[in-house]
Amino acid sequence: MSVAQERNLRLVRDVPSEPGIRLGDIRLRNRLVTSSSLLGYGVANAKLVPYGMSPISQFVPLERFGAITTRTLTVEPREGHFTTRDVWPLRELPALLKRYGQALRQVDGGWLNAFGWCNVGIDAYLRDYYPRTRGQNTIISVGGFSAEDFVTLVDRINAAVPGGEIAAVEFNVSCHNVNFDFNRIIESVLAEAVPRSNHPVILKLSPDYDYLGHARLAAEHGVSALTAINTVKGLRLDPETGEPLLKNGFGGLSGRAIKPIGLRVVKELRDAGVTLPIIATGGIRTFDDCREYFWAGADAVSLGSASWFASYPGYALSPLHAARIRGLLRRIEGYQPPARPAR
Repeated sequence: MSVAQERNLRLVRDVPSEPGIRLGDIRLRNRLVTSSSLLGYGVANAKLVPYGMSPISQFVPLERFGAITTRTLTVEPREGHFTTRDVWPLRELPALLKRYGQALRQVDGGWLNAFGWCNVGIDAYLRDYYPRTRGQNTIISVGGFSAEDFVTLVDRINAAVPGGEIAAVEFNVSCHNVNFDFNRIIESVLAEAVPRSNHPVILKLSPDYDYLGHARLAAEHGVSALTAINTVKGLRLDPETGEPLLKNGFGGLSGRAIKPIGLRVVKELRDAGVTLPIIATGGIRTFDDCREYFWAGADAVSLGSASWFASYPGYALSPLHAARIRGLLRRIEGYQPPARPAR
């Protein structure tokens, strides 16, 4: 193929010609990534009812993102508060929507979810999903309840994915929806699992934990970058009955409502002298949102529920939502964040 033909192919596929950026050891195609869970495993097994993936994603070229982050994967398949099933015929759509109603609710200024790490397990992901997403740049999110769990997850990824083939492995040691105190294990997880990884490791921070302390631990143990922030623990009650809206009771709040919290955490990390690269997330929809996070000290930004979720009738406008996201991608691809002052 000639150089001219290759150039034309890039134009037809709308793939950026820039080589991307590096955040330390992490290679991104640009500074816009996607948050864990919103796009499932990066590919769906059904087109009509794409379980686990926002319908908006069907109209966006996922290979153009800096990286696509998977839903959090565990050693064994896990039902959580939802389901591991990933194919739902159209006739069963009402049953699927009922399940969603117990794990995801739209609330004031955002979304409250408690999926509880429902996933097919690391082995099924690496066998059935990852091979179909090699055109994307992937961040594999993993979660567990002990250092041994994270060591096992890292070892299985090492065995299946050559070094340099993915952007990073993200350690989710901060999720509220699994009803576990991660403060008890985070230091052992970092000490035992990070050195074993053949891929850069990102630590996902929660604003409800000691994120400054955890960021310092991450730096001590060789973590390559931080994700800030995870969802904020929240609760909504049915005004008629007083019962929690979600099956799990408490859930993780995401969306526009938490953007000021995300900005605060990023700024506090930088003010405290944390120098690790930061991938910021929380309420991002527009280019101005991205710039706010860059000014606060972020090196990259991540699109979560504020961009990928809509009310059920709102998904009829998925092509329009996708056009906005594609426009944001184009602006980020040509944007250079302001340099942070040296400390």
